Amino acid sequence: MSNQHWLERSRASVWHPCTQMKRHETLPIIPVREASGIWLTDFEGNRYIDGVSSWWVNLFGHGEPRIKAAIRDQLDSLEHVILAGFTHAPVVELSERLGALTGLGHAFYGSDGASATEIALKMSFHYWKNLGKPEKNRYISLENSYHGETAGALSVTDVPLFSATYAPLLRNAIRVPSPDSRKAAQGENADDVALAAAAALENVLAKQSAHIAAIILEPLVQGAAGMAMYSPLYLETVRQLADRYDVHLIADEIAVGFGRTGTLFACEQAGIRPDFLCLSKGITGGFLPLSCVLTRDGIYDAFYDEDVTRGFLHSHSYTGNALACRAALAVLDIFRDDDILAANRERANQFTHYLEPVRQRRDIHHFRHTGMIWAFDVDTPHPGFGQAFFQAMLAQGCLVRPIGNTVYFMPPYCIDDAHMAQLAEATCKSLDALADDPGRIGAGLALP
Repeated sequence: MSNQHWLERSRASVWHPCTQMKRHETLPIIPVREASGIWLTDFEGNRYIDGVSSWWVNLFGHGEPRIKAAIRDQLDSLEHVILAGFTHAPVVELSERLGALTGLGHAFYGSDGASATEIALKMSFHYWKNLGKPEKNRYISLENSYHGETAGALSVTDVPLFSATYAPLLRNAIRVPSPDSRKAAQGENADDVALAAAAALENVLAKQSAHIAAIILEPLVQGAAGMAMYSPLYLETVRQLADRYDVHLIADEIAVGFGRTGTLFACEQAGIRPDFLCLSKGITGGFLPLSCVLTRDGIYDAFYDEDVTRGFLHSHSYTGNALACRAALAVLDIFRDDDILAANRERANQFTHYLEPVRQRRDIHHFRHTGMIWAFDVDTPHPGFGQAFFQAMLAQGCLVRPIGNTVYFMPPYCIDDAHMAQLAEATCKSLDALADDPGRIGAGLALP
């Protein structure tokens, strides 16, 4: 069947996420028939490089055979069982391995990133309540932060496009300046910006820490803020401040965990351990939904009591799903067996080399790179740039989804030189085409 056939059926029956559905009267939906490695293939045989890892979840390429084999093997013994009052080998083994890798204790599982944020926020408040400090019930988050779109997660998200509509439903978090290195004035560097942002945070903590449960942040890279990247010095300083003022540090590594920043977890680059670590997206290599919150043993101990109400009474029907846990165990095996982090350092150097013509362009600002994430800002006055660039790249066989005027790449770790060259060449051609045809940009709509 044709792309058009599936496009029409999808428009008639599916409410697509993060989308104004009316756009699809003119903007075609791309129906994907199959995927392999870095490639997506539609029903008419057109292929697209998945330059954003299908919303940052796919680590090693589509259809990775070892993850697929692990899931198939698990299907023969146990697909799922209630985790209240029961347990199973995959969830125990995954919890043990994540604990050993992070230095944190008991793992609590959910189904997606926003669920992990909700879990961490609730755990932090409930911890303080169990300690007789229920007044510690406010949260600090960074400007332009994104932590998910459920009600609690939106309360600590600072992207008005997502949160403004639901403002009457949300608690007001305290916003503090982002350490985004793009803020550096002439003569300043990323460390200077980090220290200034940390000083602003300390000013808030000095006045309000008695009422603050936790600060939540995305370590090293703020995704929806346009891939805002910052110095590890900020994380190091925030850890010190959280200890000094007796508040929790929640590290949202949902997007940046599992090698995206060059280390398995981004917090490693600052040599710190958060009080709560939120994981999702790449945890199963893009195969199945799963999220996890790990925390310090001391926090777990505050819930351990004869009184049921002091326990963490939060649940998801598919908590610790056996199939998803087996997929996650396979992911950890691949990191170990293939020395992925070392291989990615070589890939990163190569892709940065291929992107040098992009970096040199006069319409490009703040070209930046952390681990396996690249981003740059395009100097254009047109509000429709994001949508127009997305379409221009699709026409050249590349899926790249800008955030406003920020173009970023977060490819699967199977990317090779040919894919890198194609992405870099398509980027230059698309920027040239849009600069030569401003009317095309004006007709577009910015992607969130």
